[in-house]
Amino acid sequence: MTSSLPGSCCYQGVKHEGVAKGELSKVGDFEVYTVHPAERVEKGILILTDIIGHKFINVQLIADQLAANGYFVMIPDLFDGDPVPLNLPGSFDIPAWHTGKYHPAGTAHLPPNVGPIVDASIAEMRTKYGCKAIGAIGHCFGAKYVARYLRPDIGKIDAGFIAHPSYVTEEELRAIKGPLAIAAAEIDAIFPAEERHASEAILKENGFPYQVTLFSGVAHGFAVRGDLSNRAVKYAKETTFIQCLQWFGEYL
Repeated sequence: MTSSLPGSCCYQGVKHEGVAKGELSKVGDFEVYTVHPAERVEKGILILTDIIGHKFINVQLIADQLAANGYFVMIPDLFDGDPVPLNLPGSFDIPAWHTGKYHPAGTAHLPPNVGPIVDASIAEMRTKYGCKAIGAIGHCFGAKYVARYLRPDIGKIDAGFIAHPSYVTEEELRAIKGPLAIAAAEIDAIFPAEERHASEAILKENGFPYQVTLFSGVAHGFAVRGDLSNRAVKYAKETTFIQCLQWFGEYL
């Protein structure tokens, strides 16, 4: 694998302060958070979240900032109402959660169930919202689906940006067909140095534009759930956002 399965670090972090500007609605039978820029545009960004999900204020504030910079943004509920709460006390069985143990209907959070949500979100962005180009941001869990759907050749995602990825396989990374950037943490058992270097080698072989940025002094989750009172984390989070804008400005 190029990044390992999610662990306890994937639901720990700091809740940020702010008031979301977007709205919640439905696409088919799942909920989405959407936010519009001041003027109508033909470029959109799909945010595929970590396991905290689409209602987490931190990711909604990121979406709002992207909209303020001229993009239509959508964040789908990838988990059918079954996200993992922030900072759960004690131990939590992530593999069991993946296979649907905690979901009321036993719905697993695996590609057969998550994939159709991503497909429907892309279709909604292209049809209802008129997005002719779509970039995707994947945080942790969501990185896997950025890799799986980075296929501009078949009308899926045109450019991707992932931060502290988890659960991405070598086969998925080899199969991408478009530009991909990665923001990585120095302290990350899910995406350690050896897997980061393996990913770099694959991206080089693929031949598409890529960028890998490593931030020192920060841990897994910094781009969404980091403690902003920590100067290194604040710098890494803000720089990652600026790099997102630069990346999509170049490749969308």
